[in-house]
Amino acid sequence: MTTIGSYLAVATDLTRWRAVAAKAPDVAAETNYFKANIAKATSIDALLKDRRLFNYAMKAFGLGDRLYAVGMMRKVMAQGVANSGALANTLRDPNILAFAKAFDYAGKGAGVVSGRFAESVAGRYVEQAMQAQQGAQNPGVELALYFREQAPQLTSVYGALADKKLLQVVQTALDISPRTSTQPIDTQARLLKAKLNIDDFKDARKLDAFIARFAATYDMRSAGTTPAAVTNANAILYGASLADSDGPVGVDISLILRRQNALRGF
Repeated sequence: MTTIGSYLAVATDLTRWRAVAAKAPDVAAETNYFKANIAKATSIDALLKDRRLFNYAMKAFGLGDRLYAVGMMRKVMAQGVANSGALANTLRDPNILAFAKAFDYAGKGAGVVSGRFAESVAGRYVEQAMQAQQGAQNPGVELALYFREQAPQLTSVYGALADKKLLQVVQTALDISPRTSTQPIDTQARLLKAKLNIDDFKDARKLDAFIARFAATYDMRSAGTTPAAVTNANAILYGASLADSDGPVGVDISLILRRQNALRGF
């Protein structure tokens, strides 16, 4: 199955796939521990002292690749989000900002972990776990699901540049070489601004169209010696171009599904 086909199979039944992820033994064990113990983390030090809680929280906010950055996250939480010069606001990373808003010890004190806080964080963790499970079958599907969740929250291209997964999707969809990441950040930002309107991702139809473009290009790049995969991906991309009335976005996802089904003989 193509990346777009696999992605749509999950995206149209997210409740089911999240439930599957939540029941996985490792996910269930970590979630139960978090819910049972997070109320004890009434300060930054308490959260950081229990590395199991801290790691769960980091993974829930898409920061699993930065578990080592304890010192930085201490500063993020200590400075809060109220001041525009706070670290969370200047790093331009939407995941770090979301983490800082949730674990706002600077602004809320011990009240951070009150109410439905544990359920909210657990929901994020399960979402990340579900995406990772899909990624084990097809990394492109994980990227597409992650982009679907995170892209609407972007406020500038700098947010995409600060997130490796978001950037990979954008570079793939727009056929931008990963080597551009070695350029100065402002140079990269100008390049993306010339090719991309971040506000388009707040429109569900345009977001779907961009993901479809990414998926088709991803399959073409990773198809290798599988001619059928290349043919399918080309057909999807061709279908996208036929429906494209607003530049890089504006594809009707149903058209893509119809073209995929026709290729399979459905």
